[in-house]
Amino acid sequence: MTIRDVDVVTGAAGFIGSHLVDALLASGRRVIGVDNLAVGRLDNLAQHRDNPAFRFVQGDVADRALMRETIAGAGRVFHLAAMADIVPSVQNPAVYYDANVNGCFAVAEACRLAGVERVLYAASSSCYGVPDVYPTPETARIDPRYPYALTKNLGEQLLLHWAQLYGLPVVSLRMFNVYGPRARTSGSYGAVFGVFLAQKQAGKPLTVVGDGTQTRDFTYVSDVVSAYLAAAERGRTGEIYNVGSGGTVSVNRLVELLGAEQVVHIPKRPGEPDCTFADIAKITAELGWAPKVSIEDGVAQLLRHIDLWRDAPVWTADSIAEATEDWFRFIKN
Repeated sequence: MTIRDVDVVTGAAGFIGSHLVDALLASGRRVIGVDNLAVGRLDNLAQHRDNPAFRFVQGDVADRALMRETIAGAGRVFHLAAMADIVPSVQNPAVYYDANVNGCFAVAEACRLAGVERVLYAASSSCYGVPDVYPTPETARIDPRYPYALTKNLGEQLLLHWAQLYGLPVVSLRMFNVYGPRARTSGSYGAVFGVFLAQKQAGKPLTVVGDGTQTRDFTYVSDVVSAYLAAAERGRTGEIYNVGSGGTVSVNRLVELLGAEQVVHIPKRPGEPDCTFADIAKITAELGWAPKVSIEDGVAQLLRHIDLWRDAPVWTADSIAEATEDWFRFIKN
């Protein structure tokens, strides 16, 4: 192996990052995982503890010196580290800016100085806001509605600017509603799957936002990982690719698949679309990638791992109302 056979994965102990580490190591790559463990868990990487091809670095991606040291000599960098939950971003925008924008700057500069061969960025479909067209293509209007969406898009703009100005070989993947095992099971009010699984595990009603007819492009984590691998091999520098399931599923259908016996309806939040639906024609045509996991199979996999949510916070209508108070205060449409 040459030193260029090394991949750096930021956010390696997190949900998607840990699955990506698994796949890269399985393919014969050496991997350096970086995580500050603010969200990620070392348990997600426990199976690689004694693997000589894996090294873990605990630290913050906004630490420029650490990023220069860690990325020096790497062949590819997968930049997934970020503050991700959308609701807390309204309350703590500085934390999101530091992680998602300053972190991107530190990674971009380290990659430029190291002369890496490819940078893969975990962008977010939240940049589209409330889209004008479905399925939503990469050329759709950018309309972030809350700090998480804004900071993730600013990070993407920064990296693509480095691609244009310095020739940094960046490929950006805009992900849609990723779910699967190892999704976060603690902390702030977050994604629907984590909320629902904890409620189901505890025998509590599922809190459905609005009437539940809104639809989401739920994308299983193994499909997302395969998109990263395809983009690392065949993605064009400076390009953006949507990563989605190729369809949409209503929240009510999700409730049905989870076998919920009780639901409680809570107020619909402003600034959230009635539908998320990725146009994946570009990534399919250019990279030969296509999703493989149906929502039925994906949910079945999650239910087999539902014990992971045994100690997760169980949200109620009242606690959600408290957690989203600032959201309703500041976001009007």
